[in-house]
Amino acid sequence: MQEEDMKPNYITFVGVLSACNHVGLVEEARYYFDSMSADYNVIPRMEHYACMVDLLGRSGHLDEAEDFINKMSLNPGALVWQTLLGACRIYGNMEVGRRVAECLLELEPQDSGTYVLLSNIYAAAGRWADVAKVRKLMKERGVKKEPGHSWIEVKNHVHVFVAEDKSHPQTEDIYAMVERLSGQMKAAGYVPDTNFVLHDVEQEQKEHSLFHHSEKLAIAFGLISTHPGTPIRIFKNLRVCGDCHTASKFITQIVGREIIVRDANRFHHFKDGLCTCGDYW
Repeated sequence: MQEEDMKPNYITFVGVLSACNHVGLVEEARYYFDSMSADYNVIPRMEHYACMVDLLGRSGHLDEAEDFINKMSLNPGALVWQTLLGACRIYGNMEVGRRVAECLLELEPQDSGTYVLLSNIYAAAGRWADVAKVRKLMKERGVKKEPGHSWIEVKNHVHVFVAEDKSHPQTEDIYAMVERLSGQMKAAGYVPDTNFVLHDVEQEQKEHSLFHHSEKLAIAFGLISTHPGTPIRIFKNLRVCGDCHTASKFITQIVGREIIVRDANRFHHFKDGLCTCGDYW
């Protein structure tokens, strides 16, 4: 555009900052964000701020992201704070996560997602008393967590699964496949991430719970119900959990199939042990 003497507008910078975000170019994004107003008189909009917060969070600059939000010329919406809270969950930053959650609970006190992410952060740190406090607060405010479920369409029929689901006619075969996959994954180096189990129980029980998440049950059913080599397409109403995300990468290597998951945030295309999201969602 500069070579053609074309002046960029706010949409141009949304594209540039989004591109920087997807490939992790933090310094370049800082430069272009500052250049918007200084060199091109383009006033940053919420989309530009959201890109920057996502990039800073994605790259682990959580304190900088929080400071960036606090200095915004616009009132930060819930989406911006939610983006940072998700990053706090990934990096296990309890202090920033707690402050961000407080801001979110003021903006949207009935959004169950904030309570769940904060509980995740506390559970990962072993702060079970704080997990209990969050659950108590949800109960006092009448906030109910949306039940997670995953579904898959096979031969024009939709099959829906919840965690620990045993209602499907092929439950025995599904659970046998899950057990087979869990053994193969562990042999390939998979380590269950029990931080995603929000209950203070024994390690073995946590692993058992993880293996029976709705995503894994749906994938197992897809594997036993479709032809070898066929891509598995799963949908989930909530954000896919980190352990299921890791497990899906291992499964693609073990079975030689692609797995496409559409969760509440984005598409995840798993192939050959990798995901298109770059392990950030």
